[in-house]
Amino acid sequence: MTQASSAVERARQSNRKVALVALSMALGMLGLGYASVPLYRIFCQVTGYGGTTKRVDEAQAASIKDSGRTMSVRFDANTARNMPWEFKPLQVKDTVSIGVRDMALFWARNDSDKTVTGTASFNVEPEQAAKYFNKIQCFCFTEQTLQPGEEVRMPVLYYIDPAILDDPDNKDVEEITLSYTFHLTSVGDAKTLDQNSTGG
Repeated sequence: MTQASSAVERARQSNRKVALVALSMALGMLGLGYASVPLYRIFCQVTGYGGTTKRVDEAQAASIKDSGRTMSVRFDANTARNMPWEFKPLQVKDTVSIGVRDMALFWARNDSDKTVTGTASFNVEPEQAAKYFNKIQCFCFTEQTLQPGEEVRMPVLYYIDPAILDDPDNKDVEEITLSYTFHLTSVGDAKTLDQNSTGG
């Protein structure tokens, strides 16, 4: 083997090693990404990062004072493509007092002939305002099950933290949008479906 061909072979081996290392790192990072999803979701709910609202309890909410200022809140409702529900806010927009608890109502109906369970994901826009949008009670914290044709009203109890008024990143924010999307979690089993179809 000539010196030139030997050098080419060494370069190929080196490139293969680099490619294998890069592939291993990519797979490792992908695995870590999947493993960290639950932790990331908890982090987002605690901090409001990534457009995720913060969850607070009644004691925390009771300590918040009325700022004397107001802000517009818009409500948005969507369903995933395979979700056979109609879902909408009963009031699309509201003007709320910053620091005062308020309630929004959403309505859902199961338009299928099956018992359907869904869960709602949510986010807030603009993203930098999410950490100041605090939910005390929300249907998104638990799965919702509706029988065929069943309708339900679902409340969201929330407030906007007055600290938003001192945040320079939010000085131009005049409206916050709270958006929900319902996703299909499960459909009733065969026995349930047979009972539904026969009226049993």
